[in-house]
Amino acid sequence: MKNKTILITGGASGIGLAMTSRFAQEGGNVYFIDFDQQSGKKVAQDLTEKGYQVTFLQGDVSKTDAMKSTIASIPGNIDVLINNAGVSHVGNLENTSEADFDRLYQVNVKGIYNCSVAALPKMKENGGSIINMASVASTIGIPDRFAYSMTKGAVFAMTLSMARDYVSYNIRVNSIAPGRVHTPFVDGFLAKNYPGQEKEMFDKLAATQPIGRMGTPEEIAAMALYLCKDESSFLTGGNYPIDGGFVNLKM
Repeated sequence: MKNKTILITGGASGIGLAMTSRFAQEGGNVYFIDFDQQSGKKVAQDLTEKGYQVTFLQGDVSKTDAMKSTIASIPGNIDVLINNAGVSHVGNLENTSEADFDRLYQVNVKGIYNCSVAALPKMKENGGSIINMASVASTIGIPDRFAYSMTKGAVFAMTLSMARDYVSYNIRVNSIAPGRVHTPFVDGFLAKNYPGQEKEMFDKLAATQPIGRMGTPEEIAAMALYLCKDESSFLTGGNYPIDGGFVNLKM
């Protein structure tokens, strides 16, 4: 990633933080956008003190004009865009409120539109790689994930369309479809919904992957890195599950 400019959304925590760290360690000039200003500043400070090139940009990916101006402020071209920012929701059709539905759409779907359309002028001249964060919920039915699955299905469809439309500009577009990954979101969900039963429920969720455990943010970051390297220059329009066999080996 040396001499390349990378833009990562939602880069201050969880999978996004792992990506910010990994791409910086690989020599990239990393810009990351996050809504959480306190966490973003701390991540940037920690990585900068280690000698990496990292810049924090505070922002809300759901805001079109803000993303246009924020991304336009990045000097020069963008070689890699990783649309990672996202929010989750637990609920079926009946217990998903209109506010929840709209919130997930604004961040998970419109956020990718906002950041991609703003970054494209900086990518079309020299080409590059775009990674959209999808999910196993993009292609299979998961209980109580109605709104979340809706958004991730849209991410998959957008990936295919973007890949087809911009292949002539040497812009490769792929999506990654993680299964369950152990992030702070998982810990918070268990603490809120299963107080006193966190370990029991964690083990139960981990066991839903045939491989017998949850993934790590670092494993997702490694996949993203490969999809952005020259070694993967023949890959575009793909959706890559990294899920411990959740989709294809489900019993």
